[in-house]
Amino acid sequence: MNPAQTKVAIVTGAGSGIGKRTVLALLREGYSVVLAGRRPEPLKEIATEVANSGSSVLAAPTDVTNPDSVRALFAKTKAAFGRLDLLFNNAGINVPAVPLEELTFEQWQSVVATNLTGAFLCTQEAFKIMKQQRPRGGRIINNGSISAHVPRPHSAPYTATKHAITGLTKSTALDGRKFDIACGQIDIGNAATELTDKMKKGVPQADGSIAVEPTMDADHVARAVVYMASLPLDANALFLTVMATQMPYVGRG
Repeated sequence: MNPAQTKVAIVTGAGSGIGKRTVLALLREGYSVVLAGRRPEPLKEIATEVANSGSSVLAAPTDVTNPDSVRALFAKTKAAFGRLDLLFNNAGINVPAVPLEELTFEQWQSVVATNLTGAFLCTQEAFKIMKQQRPRGGRIINNGSISAHVPRPHSAPYTATKHAITGLTKSTALDGRKFDIACGQIDIGNAATELTDKMKKGVPQADGSIAVEPTMDADHVARAVVYMASLPLDANALFLTVMATQMPYVGRG
């Protein structure tokens, strides 16, 4: 690839929160970005928002739990841009916090399908492109979580999938090594998005209490992803934690 050639990124879960902030940050860095998400409307809104900036975006509604939908996403990316330099596996969901024994099978399955299987399916398709393109290689960044290290109360599905993402990250980094495919994981603590609004009112702690937890601007996460993506392929941030300084992580419980 000519050094001046635009790099191409796919961001899953691109319609809101950390995904949207990361899309905008990558566009500012000159990337062409494919926006993947379940809901078409937010993707179209972002594409419209940046339409006059000269940025190159492709809105691609995608269900990451569906292999055919994932294959279509990567096929569209290759057809539109010819290559793939960065995949940010950001799509993720959670279910209401209830005692473990009250979780339904469907709730468990839905979280595993999106958070873990979705990342795996996207990684597979990224490998197929990155191994064959010239210049070869690329970078995959997985959205882990503080929950990849320590759980919150009543979070078995989410915590289990985020621990599993750590294993997927290590295996991807190992299997991609000889093909110049780097893989790292960003573990995020309390980025201020729609999903963390409840923290302003208080969330359950391990000791049974309810406590308000500090949050941080999600743009800090986007900048961290851009940093990881900016490294040459002979360097890799295997694990990076970015979190609200005052949140109860170190010493949680």
